[in-house]
Amino acid sequence: MLDLEPAAQQMARLLDNLRDDQLAGPTPCPDYALGTLVDHVDGLSKAFAEAATKDLTTLTGQAPSPDASRLDDTWRARVPAQLSVLAEAWRDPAAWEGMTRAGGVDLPGAAAGQVALNELVIHGWDIARASGQDFACDPAALDSSMEFVSAMSAPGVSREGLFGPVFDVPPDAPLLDRMIGLSGRDPGWRPDQAR
Repeated sequence: MLDLEPAAQQMARLLDNLRDDQLAGPTPCPDYALGTLVDHVDGLSKAFAEAATKDLTTLTGQAPSPDASRLDDTWRARVPAQLSVLAEAWRDPAAWEGMTRAGGVDLPGAAAGQVALNELVIHGWDIARASGQDFACDPAALDSSMEFVSAMSAPGVSREGLFGPVFDVPPDAPLLDRMIGLSGRDPGWRPDQAR
């Protein structure tokens, strides 16, 4: 079992510090403006909470299609509350057992929990970078994310739909930078570099 709470709390803090005028800005995810990424976090927090409880609905049965236009006046309270629900759902040992579904993919509960944590870590970094905030990752969450992205970067493993091409990072770079590079992002990305 992994503890999703530190990453969920970090994400909630990052979201709390976003200004409305930043939501149209770029992110390290080339196809996502910051508001679109926030909507993605909203959707993934709901879907992976359902994956944990195995209460599978249409949220877990389809790939995400984030859209910033869905961010109504309630998102600033709603998304952090949903992140708390997500973290709590994965505290139940039963969440990590058996099979579940997320993003339209059937997978073991333990794998779904690791994916959920990885989403929080990587997209937390994305949001921090896009909005000029500091990002401090819980060491256990960082280790788990590194394990996940390393496995997804092994020869013969398809990264299609998950990550872009690996961004080369020196082997002596900090672990966070190496993990971000394996996720297909430039650890030195800044909003003014976006095209």
